[in-house]
Amino acid sequence: MSVVFRWAGRTTKGTIQKGEFTANTKEEVVTYLRRQNIIPTAISPKPKALFKIDFGAKIKDKDIVVFTRQFATMIDAGLPLIQALDILSKQTENKSLAKTIGEVKIDVEGGSTFADALRKHPKVFSELYANMVAAGEAGGILDTILSKLALYIEKSTKLKRKVKGAMIYPSFIIAAAIIVVAIIMIVVVPTFARMFAQLGGILPLPTRIVVAISNFLGGTGGVLLLGGIIGFAIFIVQFRKTEKGKNVIDAILLKLPIIGKLLIKVAIAKFTSTLGTLVGSGVPILDGLAITAKTAGNTVIERAVLEVKKAVTEGKTIAEPLSKLKIFPPMVTQMIAVGESTGALESMLSKIAEFYDEEVDAAVANLTAMIEPVLIMFLGGTVGFIVIAMYMPIFKLIQLVK
Repeated sequence: MSVVFRWAGRTTKGTIQKGEFTANTKEEVVTYLRRQNIIPTAISPKPKALFKIDFGAKIKDKDIVVFTRQFATMIDAGLPLIQALDILSKQTENKSLAKTIGEVKIDVEGGSTFADALRKHPKVFSELYANMVAAGEAGGILDTILSKLALYIEKSTKLKRKVKGAMIYPSFIIAAAIIVVAIIMIVVVPTFARMFAQLGGILPLPTRIVVAISNFLGGTGGVLLLGGIIGFAIFIVQFRKTEKGKNVIDAILLKLPIIGKLLIKVAIAKFTSTLGTLVGSGVPILDGLAITAKTAGNTVIERAVLEVKKAVTEGKTIAEPLSKLKIFPPMVTQMIAVGESTGALESMLSKIAEFYDEEVDAAVANLTAMIEPVLIMFLGGTVGFIVIAMYMPIFKLIQLVK
């Protein structure tokens, strides 16, 4: 895990310098300082603040895409690496990203490779990004790799938006339905209940059920129920932060009737797109599988990819262990097998990714089309039942008057 170290050191001219450096160990800091011709005198982990307030602008995927495309254009035009970084650090609108680019430029000026400089900012530039840049630097095709990276990030962002869109709309409808029903039960029903109490007599069964629920929600029972729901939500969030909790919840999500199929399609699209991009960029297949596992977003898929990596280390093909895991459909494993045997793995992975991108689109559309009428029927049925239950005593009273 990366840690921010504070360091102090003396240059060859005898001047004292201080600064901060993100690394995994003190040895990495020492190596970095010696590369800068600085003799370290003190190195210690930076103490963590109790309350961290960050007023900097959040770096979005869109900002990274714009930076990557502009940088690729400059490198392709023949501009030196440091000059291109200097220009982008001054013209980038996002201040946080501009500061990060400036720090990367300083590290590159100090003798670090561009990829190593990027690795010092894991929250901005992912491991996938840094590894692809390293492959581009080694192969002398940095501009091509950067263009591929920009395209990959755009596709990945689009995929995230699809999944969020599929979850947000039903959540919004459910929340609206709960709020409407709660207002009716807590505000409207008690008014009718007081009126019925003054009239006396035995109320119809539906009316008694609605009034009982209203009394429960309007009293301490409602507070306890709300507290229980909030407590359960906090428990789930905290439980998922643990390794065991993440494994359990991710496994349950994949087994859900409709959501599970959608998540598997998203995982396949992400797996094939990420691995195809890495393989096409010259990243070794084992490194590519390790990075792909980390970006899976689901521990079940992550473990499956790591098992594939282990099998490949033992000399097997990618398709062979994939077919035994029973997570990926036979079509995917067979297409990967054909790609490996013909030497067109990158092309085959890209085709699978494109196919499953369309499958995700269709699944999201079907999910929305399916959930909308169900929720409307639920809301209409609930409100209708409450209205009928409240008016039944009135109808009975009218009949008695007649």
